[in-house]
Amino acid sequence: MSMMMMIIISTILSIILMLVSFLLPQTNSYYEKLTPYECGFDPIGSARLPFSMHFFLVAILFLLFDLEIALLLPLPWGNQLESPLLTFTWASAVLTLLTLGLIYEWMQGGLEWAQ
Repeated sequence: MSMMMMIIISTILSIILMLVSFLLPQTNSYYEKLTPYECGFDPIGSARLPFSMHFFLVAILFLLFDLEIALLLPLPWGNQLESPLLTFTWASAVLTLLTLGLIYEWMQGGLEWAQ
């Protein structure tokens, strides 16, 4: 009973907070509030600097490989399952795919910073 009550209360509280945030938006934005602040000085240049697409690709590659490696973290507890050999086989397949993906990106030049 207490678990169901906790779920109901948290759901109601979430809905109330979402409704309050949508019904009471802050619409008093003006130019001074939207300009970047540079230690009290007038801005020297634009705050919108060009973004390197290569940096974005390296960041996405890092996230992909990092998340896939995080899938291997529970691997040491795999020997407690019914079939540790099957767990080892799947882990080897994941590591093989990660290695092949890394080799492919390396050969395509996706990891080279200076061109």
